Amino acid sequence: MPAAIEIAGVSKVFRLYREKPSSLKARLLSGRTRAEDFWALKNVTFEVPQGKSVALIGHNGSGKTTLLKCIAGILRPTEGSIRQRGRIAALLELGAGFHPELTGRENVYLNAAFLGLGRKDTDKVFDDIVNFAELGDFMDTQVKFYSSGMLVRLGFAVAVHVDPDILLIDEVLAVGDEAFQARCLDRIAQFQRDGRTIVLVTHALDTVRQICDQAVMLDHGQVYKVGHPDEVVRALRLKILHKDLDYATEEGSKEIEIMGAELIRASGATDGPVHPGESLTIQVDLRANTPIDDPVVSFALHDGTNRYVFGGDTVSEQIQLGRFDGKKRVTFHLRAMPLVQGRYWVTLGVHGRDARRVYHVQDQRYSFEVQQSGERRDQVFITMDAAVEDL
Repeated sequence: MPAAIEIAGVSKVFRLYREKPSSLKARLLSGRTRAEDFWALKNVTFEVPQGKSVALIGHNGSGKTTLLKCIAGILRPTEGSIRQRGRIAALLELGAGFHPELTGRENVYLNAAFLGLGRKDTDKVFDDIVNFAELGDFMDTQVKFYSSGMLVRLGFAVAVHVDPDILLIDEVLAVGDEAFQARCLDRIAQFQRDGRTIVLVTHALDTVRQICDQAVMLDHGQVYKVGHPDEVVRALRLKILHKDLDYATEEGSKEIEIMGAELIRASGATDGPVHPGESLTIQVDLRANTPIDDPVVSFALHDGTNRYVFGGDTVSEQIQLGRFDGKKRVTFHLRAMPLVQGRYWVTLGVHGRDARRVYHVQDQRYSFEVQQSGERRDQVFITMDAAVEDL
């Protein structure tokens, strides 16, 4: 089956003007306006299979919205090609496609016409659009008086009622309230059951994992990773983590070095699964290459999507390492862990008390898997007792 969207070598360049003259006189006196090229997209290539939901994720300015506009036909790629199969409905910028001087009713018919729906067909779905948007009292009001939430509700209602084969959704859904977001997700789920194709731009990474079949991560206009949502979300969170931490480009000064570590299960084994409620000991061996006064040893746990779960350090446990010279072993004993099914990653670090001086970091080098018995779908593990007595 051919892909619903084929993106081949797409690049998009914008001209950025520096010190642009504000008048004709200034233009004549200053000569040519200085400008430079900004490549918002660079050689982007991937396919969106028919009937699948694909998320575009990445940091701000990574090119997600630019790519979505190219898919929608609002922007034309500088290089490369995009091929779509089927009718596209796009919900992009807030209020995009709405004329502020026209009423909600008039804008519904205008937008439906843009999407290829005739007046008679729009008549058939008009009441459904109004009911979904919950704007019955405002359809004859000019949309320039609508709130951002009202604009989003109307835009989404039109987009999902014009019978599209492909639905493009930008971050604008975040503007709606929780009840409206729930209705949107229900409608998206119905679209998925109907076998329609969805491309979603969002920063709500948990939503990506819940509703999408595939994710594409963009970084500075280029494809960084394509794959299962869990894997791509993890890659994005790991990149953000590296960007935020002091050791983003190095592992530390190595004045104190982590020689190795072991994750010891309750049975004493250093491998194999961990079960909910069991203990786990993190054992860290360190060596001082230079004597250091009162360093801090720390750890952090992240789940399979690189979301922070738990962490600790020697300071919080009131352990004073004093003057560190030679070799030491530090252990953290995690009792009755409330973790459930999944793989968890351990980051180890040793640093100064103010955390500005990083001696050594091993970023998610160690991992363990928690296995849950049966078909349980608990979010956490809670130790529980039960009793029965006669009354």
